[in-house]
Order: sequence, then structure tokens, then C-alpha cells
Amino acid sequence: MTDTRRRVKLYALNADRQWDDRGTGHVFSSYVDRLKGTSLLVRAELDGSLLLESKIQPDTAYQKQQDTLIVWSEGENFDLALSFQEKAGCDEIWEKICQVQGKDPSVDITQDTVESEDERFDESSDAAPVELPACEIGRLEEIAELLRSCLQSPMRKDKVASALEHEGYIKKLLVVFRACEDLEALDSLHHLYNIFKNIFLVNKNALFELMFAEDTIFDVVGCLEYDPALPTPKRHREYLKSIAKFKEVVPINNPELLAKIHQTYRVQYIQDVVLPTPSVIEENILSTLSSFIFFNKVEIVTLIQEDDKFLTAVFVQLMDEALEASKKRDLVLFIKEFCNFSQNLQPQGKEAFYKTLSALGILPALEHTLASSDPPTKAASIDILTHIVEYSPSVVRGYTLQQANSADEEQLLINVIIEQMICDCDPELGGAVQLMGVLRILLDPENMLASISKSEKTDFLNYFYKHSIQVLIEPLLSNTEADSPARDDYCTAQLLAVVLELLSFCVEHHTYHVKNCILNKNLLGRVLVLTRSKHTFLVLSEYISSSLFLWTGSFVKNY
Repeated sequence: MTDTRRRVKLYALNADRQWDDRGTGHVFSSYVDRLKGTSLLVRAELDGSLLLESKIQPDTAYQKQQDTLIVWSEGENFDLALSFQEKAGCDEIWEKICQVQGKDPSVDITQDTVESEDERFDESSDAAPVELPACEIGRLEEIAELLRSCLQSPMRKDKVASALEHEGYIKKLLVVFRACEDLEALDSLHHLYNIFKNIFLVNKNALFELMFAEDTIFDVVGCLEYDPALPTPKRHREYLKSIAKFKEVVPINNPELLAKIHQTYRVQYIQDVVLPTPSVIEENILSTLSSFIFFNKVEIVTLIQEDDKFLTAVFVQLMDEALEASKKRDLVLFIKEFCNFSQNLQPQGKEAFYKTLSALGILPALEHTLASSDPPTKAASIDILTHIVEYSPSVVRGYTLQQANSADEEQLLINVIIEQMICDCDPELGGAVQLMGVLRILLDPENMLASISKSEKTDFLNYFYKHSIQVLIEPLLSNTEADSPARDDYCTAQLLAVVLELLSFCVEHHTYHVKNCILNKNLLGRVLVLTRSKHTFLVLSEYISSSLFLWTGSFVKNY
């Protein structure tokens, strides 16, 4: 199937309440004899394998969210989601689900929680309808108590959510909130805080969509400023409106994308800062809020990827040598955030994402930004490089092999990485340690075997030991020319420990290639000089490294 209307991403909620990618494919409905009923089936886009076969059960509660999502549970603690490429495809499958269950397709949830026979006929049970009090200042305490009591039962939560949604109750509450602020009615504002905190705990996507709309979100945040446990109200709205500034590094002409970015930032702020801490809110009770943010980020990455002009403009500016430092910093920070959001993509989406970045020239750009004198720019560049290497080290290896005939070795990407590791000015060498991790991944033969052929593996290691190993060991050689370390301050000792750790990794994994380097440069003798360091951690690093050297056997005889 190639119909883009039915193209979907399949997600499953794991034990940590995070959505796992299960693949991209095309969804259709069909009667399955083995399951004895109409079922949803998803076949993988790449090979046609069956990703999902799920019978549409008559009592399963399916939810349609954000026009392109269908979410449901299969058994206890096993939630599934279909994210459609197009709204039309979502509507078609939704109509089929509703047809099987005998429901009106205009609803956003097909079932209330199943009621037991006792509940169905017991007037005092949870099955009794929820009637919301009139939305008036004098009844706020009653409303807060009603919402609190409904949180104890899943069925009551569903019923109160339906009442809040269909009676326009949230907007009525926000009208009352504005009146209470004008009157400075603090007790009423405290009740409104509890009301909206409990609405969040109802944990329904339809309510989040109402609260996070452009015309309501700031009033919702305002209600959550009046925590009764605090002596004075918080000032979250002031931060979001005045202090937190949105920067368009390149003008965004897509209003849908712009609105989604603003909404996601504000909702993330609500989750991270505004809402009570996990010690107050039961762990994972806001799973639907996390899912709302997750799918927003997926949509943002998709919209940006589809805008060729926007991304091209970003990279054209980034490669402009005359660009001022602050503007370049903003561009790099944008790409870093873009990479962070991409972690929500499924494997096929990630592959397309990194191919897009590579085609636009992310690696040549990093050669320049990694060496930036601006700390935020450099730190963000290291993060971007880490994302790329962790996902696809072969992309970086392939690029470095293309540079093999470069006349200027200082501009080689691998050498730029090593140089920036060596010259890290952070007292704790945070950037150096992160870059060492990047180099370990690039030099690890295990992931080479998984990603590139043996000939390319040999070519890369030959390249590294011809063009880059001398850059790595230069700090060690320059500091051990005499019988004791030339410099023995804390920062130098830390750096040498990092170099020794990486060198030990090379000895352990590249015995053939590293052998000549150790013999020709007398590295064992140079490393033994470090036993005279006053820093115990460096001496221990030296013992580990020299033990590895001696372990190779042939080094001992030649030494």
C-alpha cells in the first residue's frame, strides 16, 4: 500500500510510561478469521511484515486525539497509538472503529469505563452521572471537592471529563478566574488552583486540548500560580510572556509550525515548573500529558523536515563566516534543540532526519562551530555531534574518509574533535570527557562491523593512525620529555588521564594498528614517567595503561 492517507507510525507505551517506536507502515481494517472479528492491521512500509494485528473489541475504549492520533489499551498496562500522516486517514479508520462498536463517529472516545452489574443498578455507585455545580464564585469550593472525589475512580474521571468538555465548563471557570483576580479574592483563587490541578489529574487529552489552546493557556497557568501552600503567588505568566523570549533564527512562515512550537514550550513549562512536584502528584499519573508533549515534538520535527527552504536557509547562514557570533550561537542552539526533538522519532524517521542533516552539511559546519570561542556554541556543537555519532557513527567515518586527501590536517574533523578535547578550558573537563566518548564510538571495531565493511574498517583505522594518533598523544609526549612530568597541575593531570583512557581503549581494540605507534614513540617509557605525578588518579590511570601495553607481550621484548 502506498496511500499516504493510511500511512501511520505505531507506538506502544512501555513500563516507564514512555512511547516506544514500533515502526512505520500502512493501516487497514479487515475481517480476520483467526481472531473472529474485524481487526486493525498495520503492515511495515519497508518489507510488508505485520506490525500490528488487533481485533476491534466491542468494549475497548478508543480515543481520537489531535485529529491524527488513535489511542487505546489492550489488556492492563499495554497502550497502543497510531499516529497518522493525514487527518483523512485517521477519520476513515475512526469511522470503521465506530461502525464496529456501533458508535457515532463524531465522538472522541468510543466507550465509558465498563461498569459492573452492581454499579449499574446501585444509585450510589460510581455509575451515577456527574453533575457539575453552577460555575459561580460562591461554589468554587464545592467544585474543587467534587473534582477531588472523582479522582478516586476511573469511571468517575471519565464522566467528569465528559461534563467538563461538553458543557464549556473550563472556559466558564476561566471567566470566574479573571473576576477573582480583579477582586483579589485570594480564597477563591486558592480554590481555582485546586480545581485546575485536579483537572490535570483527570488525565484526559480532550481536556488538555481545551486548556492549551492559544486563548486559554495563560489563564490556566494563572490559576496554577495561586498555590494555597505558598505565601505569595508565583509569576509564571510574567515569565512566559515577558522573560522567556522566542527567537526565530530564520523566519518561520508556517503558522501551524509556529503555533505548535509555542504550545509545546508552554506545555513543557507547565509540566516541568508549574505543576506540583512528583512527591505531590502520584508518579506517572500525568501520562497523557507526557504523550501530548511527545507527539507535539514528533509533529514539530516532521514539519521542519518537510520545509526545505527553511532548513536550507538555516545552514546557509550557519556557514557564513561573516555571521556575528550571537547569531551563530542561536543557529547552533536551534539545531541542538532540533536534534533533541528528533529523539522522539522512530528508527526510520531518525534515519531520514540524520540523512537530511548530513545532506545539508552538518559535519562541515561542526568543524567550525566545535572550535568556537563562545562556550554555549561549543557546548551545543558537542551535543549535536554526540547525537549524530550515537545514532550513526558510519556517517561520520564516511565523511572523514572523504577528507583523506585534505592538505590541511588541522581541519580534519577527527583532528578538530581531538584538539577541542585537548584544549577544553572547563576545570572539570566536561566537554573533553564527552568528546572522548564520541571518539570511543568512532574507534570501536564492534560497531564498525555492524555498520561498514571490513575494507572500510581497515581504511578508517589506517586513516586514524596516519593522520590523527599523533594529535592525540601530543600532550603526553610534550609533558614527559624528562624524568618527571613537566607540568603536574590538576587540569593537566585530568587531561592526561583522559588521553590515557582513550589510548588504553586503542591498545585493547586495535592491537595491530597501535603497535607501531607505541614502539616508534616509546609510549611505554613516556607513560611510566607519569608514575612520578603527585595526583593519585593519574598514577592509577598510568598503571592501567602500562599494564595493557605489557599485556601485548611483543611490546615488552622490544622495550
